[in-house]
Amino acid sequence: MKRWAGFLLAFVVLLGLHEGVHAATAAMYGELEGVRPVSLVVSGIGVPAGVEVLFRTPVEGRSGARWAVISGASNLVTVALGLGLLWLGEGANRSLMGLARVGVYYLTFLSLLVDPLNLSLGPFLYGGDAEGIAVGLGVSRYLVQGVSLVVLLVNRELVAQKLLPRYDVRTTSLLLRPWLPMAGGGRGAP
Repeated sequence: MKRWAGFLLAFVVLLGLHEGVHAATAAMYGELEGVRPVSLVVSGIGVPAGVEVLFRTPVEGRSGARWAVISGASNLVTVALGLGLLWLGEGANRSLMGLARVGVYYLTFLSLLVDPLNLSLGPFLYGGDAEGIAVGLGVSRYLVQGVSLVVLLVNRELVAQKLLPRYDVRTTSLLLRPWLPMAGGGRGAP
C-alpha cells in the first residue's frame, strides 16, 4: 500500500508541477486561457486523470520563441527536479522513512523519465509539448524528439546505475538494468 501511495503522491506532485509551469509561463506571455480537468473513461465511468492548460492562441496560429518557453519550461523544470533529487538524495535519502522515502524515490524516478519519454516518443501518438518547442525554436519536431531521446537514455542510465541501487531496488528488466559500464570502474549489465 505504501508503494502505491508513494507513487500516487509523486505522480500528483509531478503533474501539478508540470502543468503549473505551463500555466505560469503562458500567463507570463498573456496566453493563459484557463485550466480544465481531464478525465479518462474506464468502463463507462469518468476517472480524473489530470488537468489541461488552455491557451489563447490556437495551435495553427502559434509562432515565436515564447512557444518554446511555454511548451518546454515545464519539461526542463521536472527533469531538473529529478536531477536535483538524485544529486541531493545521496545523503539525504538515508534520513527519510516510510511514505516520504517511497514518495521521493518515485518523484525522482518519474521526474527523470516521464517528460523525456513524452517528448521523444509521445509525438508519434499525439502532438504535445515537442510540437510547441519545435515551433518556438523554428526547428523540426524530429530534432526535438532526437534530443529528448538522448536525454531519456542518459536519464535511464542514471536511474539504473544511481537511483535503483540507492534504494536497494533490484530488477531483471532490461529497461532498468545498466547498459553502460559504471563510472569509476564499476560494472554495467552482464
